[in-house]
Amino acid sequence: MTTNGGFEPVFCTIVPPHVLDRLARQEDPALAGPARRTLEHDAYERTHRRLTTVIGAPSVAPPAGAEAGRPHRTIHDLRHHMELPGRKVRGEGDGETGDATVNRAYDGLGATFELYLTAFERDSIDGGGLPLTASVHYGEQYNNAFWNGEQMVFGDGDGEIFLDFTLPIDVIGHELTHGVTQYTANLTYFGQPGALNESLSDVFGSLIKQYALGQTAAEADWLIGAGLLAPRVTGAGLRSMKAPGTAYDDDVLGKDPQPATMDDFVRTGRDNGGVHINSGIPNHAFYLAATALGGNAWERAGQIWYDVLTGGRLKHDALFADFATLTVQAARERFGDGEELDAVNKAWEQVGVRTL
Repeated sequence: MTTNGGFEPVFCTIVPPHVLDRLARQEDPALAGPARRTLEHDAYERTHRRLTTVIGAPSVAPPAGAEAGRPHRTIHDLRHHMELPGRKVRGEGDGETGDATVNRAYDGLGATFELYLTAFERDSIDGGGLPLTASVHYGEQYNNAFWNGEQMVFGDGDGEIFLDFTLPIDVIGHELTHGVTQYTANLTYFGQPGALNESLSDVFGSLIKQYALGQTAAEADWLIGAGLLAPRVTGAGLRSMKAPGTAYDDDVLGKDPQPATMDDFVRTGRDNGGVHINSGIPNHAFYLAATALGGNAWERAGQIWYDVLTGGRLKHDALFADFATLTVQAARERFGDGEELDAVNKAWEQVGVRTL
């Protein structure tokens, strides 16, 4: 269930519109064509979701006889069509197929489920064993992956700028975390609440990757989408939590526009009020807190952020300062007046967000 009395039917993608906008303006049709088609599709889906009335978050019961605390995954192959969900090609417990994309999607859903269950005692994204569904090979050269309120969908990329969207496990974790937010705080997908929505997906997407790789906060690269960009692109990923604004600097893609502090906060009406841009600020705060504490980031910093997301006090229209204040409260409630509290306070101070 949601803590805010209803479900906002948002359509959340991993690649921001401003990136696709730039690609769509390129003279090379191999770059512009896929980007333009992706933008048109995404705009349609966002409008469709807003116009669709949904009473409460969708609820799907686990299969009959399903064991609690175990994932229930289904992967579908769209064969480059767009009518969801497509043909079922792998179910829970089935062996690997000959399609690496199918297998990566299956494994990524499993890694996301495992992190939430093991680190946060959450049984699937709704906390009640929700089956996890994904569709792969979506459309022709579709340059995105998205959560549509009910399932995951992955494009294959155009091969020129973007590769297969199942390649980075944090992309899978990012999009599924939009589902966790949907079932908990249900943050409005615009402006600062929307940037918090995006940031939480980056935070837990990064934690899922770190958990799967057995990395400490010091060992992690803190990149979102590493391995997604094609070799011709000058960049390491879509976003950097360690150094927002440095993930890419490319002749075609342009320069990563994310700010790291409130001094450079971007005011814009595009991208739902800059949700993918200004998320760099709370992203950086989490990175600073997690690396100051050291060890496994999901054990302390991650617990604090999770407590805020799921604790029932985070309002759907929360601003950065509201969220920061709740992390300070959560740090004190969980760990007392120790180094965790100091790390959280200093992290928000460094990015220029004042607690209330």
